[in-house]
Amino acid sequence: MARAFASGQIAFGLVSIPVKLFSAAEATERISFNMLHKDCGSRVQQQLFCPKDERNVDRTEIAKGYEFSKGQYVLFSEEELKAMEEKATQQIDIAEFLPSSEIDPIYFSKAFYLAPDKGGDRAYALLSKALQETNRWALAKYAARGKGYLVVIRPLGKGLVMQQLYYPNEIRSMEDLDLGEAEIKDNELKMAIQLAEMGAAEEFHPENYRDEVRERIRGLIQKKIEGEEIIGALLDEPKAQVIDLMEALRASLGGGSARPKAAASKDAKIPVRAEQKRKPAKAADARKPAAAKTRAR
Repeated sequence: MARAFASGQIAFGLVSIPVKLFSAAEATERISFNMLHKDCGSRVQQQLFCPKDERNVDRTEIAKGYEFSKGQYVLFSEEELKAMEEKATQQIDIAEFLPSSEIDPIYFSKAFYLAPDKGGDRAYALLSKALQETNRWALAKYAARGKGYLVVIRPLGKGLVMQQLYYPNEIRSMEDLDLGEAEIKDNELKMAIQLAEMGAAEEFHPENYRDEVRERIRGLIQKKIEGEEIIGALLDEPKAQVIDLMEALRASLGGGSARPKAAASKDAKIPVRAEQKRKPAKAADARKPAAAKTRAR
């Protein structure tokens, strides 16, 4: 049974809808490695060091400060920090209703499920239906944990999702990037569209995908726990290969093979995957090359 972490009220006009907030995502257990002393295997402890007094300091001697100029800080007490925090409210104040297409997903941050609280079923269902029928999202403000948030309330199935948004100053501009001035030829675009249509799907099925990297690391950790040695070679970073764009498109569409202009070296080593454990060759296997040479003669 899902457990709400907060309650609130969606407010627009004279309408107030009591709701409960639930986390929309469940964070997977983070795989982390501890800092250990090689000699005894104990976890090492971090200490707070003051370079001016040249000594370790206790956490009771620590205060928070803001650097207003290089190397200059102003200190704040816990009471002052509390006084600066945004007062948490239970109000989710809707400011306007926007077409859903007007909000680019780049602004999306965390998502939360909203469910009706006591007495709010009818008004909740009415808002969800109205958003679906108008294809609009509700832009609102919400305060929690000492911060103010910009959010949108959007329909999902029969329910509502509160999507936390980044503020504009938190989004980096693409104008800072060098995107080049490449000219696209008509036949290249035609083949690229054809390639995209070959791999097109009409529905999103996230259940078809899983975190394979995390599963592989988990498996390797279990092998290590069971006493196996993890052996593998470091993979060289792939180098960009210059290929003919049209030839690559044709090859992708099944019309040939794209060969890089810079051929790979014959002496290139094939990397060993980390999960492959080297095993000693069996006696029967060791005799196979010799037998092959005999037949060759």
